[in-house]
Amino acid sequence: MKIKELIKKYPFLESFFSENGYDIKNHEEETFEQYLDGFNEEYFEDKATTKENILLELENYIKTMKEFLGISEDGDINSLTLIAGFNKSNEKENFEALEIKKSQIIAIVGPTGSGKSRLLQDIEWMAQKDTPTKRQVLINGEVPDIKKRYASNNKLVAQLSQNMNFVMDLKVKEFLQLHAQSRLIEDIDSTVDKIIEEANKLAGESFREDTDITSLSGGQSRALMIADTAILSKSPIVLIDEIENAGIDRKKALELLVSKDKIVLMATHDPTLALISDMRIVINNGGIKNIIKTSEKEKSLLEKLEVYDEKFKNMRKALRYGEYLDDIEL
Repeated sequence: MKIKELIKKYPFLESFFSENGYDIKNHEEETFEQYLDGFNEEYFEDKATTKENILLELENYIKTMKEFLGISEDGDINSLTLIAGFNKSNEKENFEALEIKKSQIIAIVGPTGSGKSRLLQDIEWMAQKDTPTKRQVLINGEVPDIKKRYASNNKLVAQLSQNMNFVMDLKVKEFLQLHAQSRLIEDIDSTVDKIIEEANKLAGESFREDTDITSLSGGQSRALMIADTAILSKSPIVLIDEIENAGIDRKKALELLVSKDKIVLMATHDPTLALISDMRIVINNGGIKNIIKTSEKEKSLLEKLEVYDEKFKNMRKALRYGEYLDDIEL
């Protein structure tokens, strides 16, 4: 790889070159090894090193910085597999294994307290038969690397909880710029603008880039983090707890996430969201009782539900803006 290509891929290498006194100006079309070939033996003797050692230093520097910044170049995450565990009565769950592929939406349904959040936690933690349910989670059909499982950054899973609270005293744009910089995004401004644009499509009430993130409403915060997760986050798996309570356009939120090849699992009580999903996992007594693939007949029912859903959305909007509801037909 040429020096200019290295810097484009890893902008932090400019610091490596400058701190070590490597004047790479006018050498961008060369590889770093070719650049070092221009040094005589006396240079390496004075530095008490070799060309091979310097190349190894570069390789180790890139590796260290990638780990620090949470940059992964692993292959795509194509599937997540759940291996059955046990319910609260220590009875085996009513399935053997469930493979979920990217761009699929999975609804997790069941009564309050049935164990929906526990399933989300098992997935977030990449459970390996070491949680109360004894479930196991595989990635691309294999046990995930232990470094990925306990990584503090570059996580496989992004969790969007019901309550999103910010503590940083920043404007929306400043917050997103920091995240984009940490991901070494090249075109930060356009990426940030795109996230704000998509978030405002989801939020019940739009917000500006100079809005304090601590002053965002619950729905605005959730919309911002969903857009950020879809566009900027490297996590291939997204877990959402009761998106219907977020005060956002939940259908658009799901479409945005799936368009970015995410695997989406959501705990929900909303029949419309359940039927939007490719399948639903039914939880009872802490275990998976059934797995139902959404049928064509249910999809046709979804069309009717979406008509009513749109009417209810218009009613909510009318309420927010102090309008009368008697002109809205049900």
